[in-house]
Amino acid sequence: MTTKFTYWQEDDGKFLGYLNDFPEHWTQGESLQDLKDHLRDLYETFSEGHLPGIKKVEELELA
Repeated sequence: MTTKFTYWQEDDGKFLGYLNDFPEHWTQGESLQDLKDHLRDLYETFSEGHLPGIKKVEELELA
């Protein structure tokens, strides 16, 4: 199973990123691997059930 994420590296060397399904919830890591670990934690938290105020992006089939 996979999910897409967006990330970038700041001037101070830290990596910031978010899960594309939850773009308002950023996290950071000291390395890309550390960022991925934090993103996995976020995914697990958001997948556990209904969390008020969490926006999600999905695709709608039109035809």
